[in-house]
Amino acid sequence: MGVRLMVVDDHRLLAEALASALKLRGHRVLAAAAPAAGAADLVISRAPEVCLLGTATPAEPGMFDPVVRIKRERPQVAVVVLGPVPSPRGIAAAFASGASGYVRHDERIEGVERAIMKARAGEAAVAPQLLQGAFSELLNPAAQPDDEGQRLLQMLTPREVEVLVRVADGEDTRLIAAGMGIAPSTARTHVQRVLMKLGVGSRLEAAALAARTGLLDRAERSGGGEEQHVGGGEPPDRLRA
Repeated sequence: MGVRLMVVDDHRLLAEALASALKLRGHRVLAAAAPAAGAADLVISRAPEVCLLGTATPAEPGMFDPVVRIKRERPQVAVVVLGPVPSPRGIAAAFASGASGYVRHDERIEGVERAIMKARAGEAAVAPQLLQGAFSELLNPAAQPDDEGQRLLQMLTPREVEVLVRVADGEDTRLIAAGMGIAPSTARTHVQRVLMKLGVGSRLEAAALAARTGLLDRAERSGGGEEQHVGGGEPPDRLRA
């Protein structure tokens, strides 16, 4: 008996080709849609037995948010992710979000069909060695570069974070001072404090450390460049008499 399923992928040609192949094998394909960002609404409204969800970047944060929503609102729907050559972290993220399986984009149609049947039966639709790597990642997650970046970010004041961002952009003391509306001597002091807190000896080392640890990305997401002065300490130069 054919499976009632849905194919969703950012690449419409891939989605339509896969849907056509599955129809020829006796399955009832409800839709082949793109982009994947609209998958959740489509799947929730049509409620297939299985959804094949394509992704090009399985390790990217938030990539499996549609899966989370689908499983929350339509828990009976089994989601199988179609992705590139997988990493344990990407597969772990897929399963953590509620997916039932992971199939490579270059898998033969027979392999895709086996994954669909397993997912509908409530089984894990993924190669055993990939599944082992995924669960190892879930149980013993590798240290993320962002972890160190977050720790370093917490050591800096908002003003120092702004200075570091400008240092990483290649600004010298004069440009930093002009861009922040402070005296060059104050800018120089901020730079020295940043170097000291990061434990580096030069601006180049500070920029390299910030890039390597993801500190700059953290700073941009937190809006760290905006100073929030709360009583005590040194007031911003623009507020001085």
